[in-house]
Amino acid sequence: MSDTATRSIQLDESWKAVLQSEFDQQYMLRLREFLLAEKQAGQTIYPPGSEIFAALDTTPFDRTRVVIIGQDPYHGPDQAQGLCFSVRKGVKIPPSLQNIYKELASDLSAPVPTHGDLRNWADQGVLLLNAVLTVRAGQANSHQGKGWETFTDKVIATLNEQRENLVFILWGSYAQKKGSVIDTDKHFVIRSPHPSPLSAHRGFFGSQPFSRCNAYLRQTGQTEINWAID
Repeated sequence: MSDTATRSIQLDESWKAVLQSEFDQQYMLRLREFLLAEKQAGQTIYPPGSEIFAALDTTPFDRTRVVIIGQDPYHGPDQAQGLCFSVRKGVKIPPSLQNIYKELASDLSAPVPTHGDLRNWADQGVLLLNAVLTVRAGQANSHQGKGWETFTDKVIATLNEQRENLVFILWGSYAQKKGSVIDTDKHFVIRSPHPSPLSAHRGFFGSQPFSRCNAYLRQTGQTEINWAID
């Protein structure tokens, strides 16, 4: 990918500095060709192009303190905004996020939010990273296996290697597998079942990820996350 193309990607400069070489890898060039072919075939892709890298653009590399790993963007109209689990204001809150909010209320006695926009978390250093950054409208998992997983593996590996005292929140077996490279001597890993209605009652509820995260941040001299969503 040319320097011009890389510059045109809406991505915080701190991430460009550590990921620059990835955009020249063959897998990324093939991924770009795939996405162009999807558009040329008239497919609608979520999130919009300007928000594909929103997680990395909103939460700079050097300001990341917490990482939450999701799997796939929402595939309904106006839902995906490039942050895992998050949806735009005015969009119905998805079931998994409803359960996240229930656990938040139980864990921190916080009010249950009335919308699903998690940018307040991202602005504080919570990287809301999906494993796959795009999806075809109406077709869940349609862009899996096209190269995004390699790219987001690199994001996680770079954080693991170059940063210290991060909190990784891994909900479900998919996220836990993706986070298996994390050095638990350098970072704090919180694992639980996924907040999906299919699995939340198997140990997600009562796992207290938010208070445990903040306790670790305090212990390592970092500012706590204000998890409340206004």
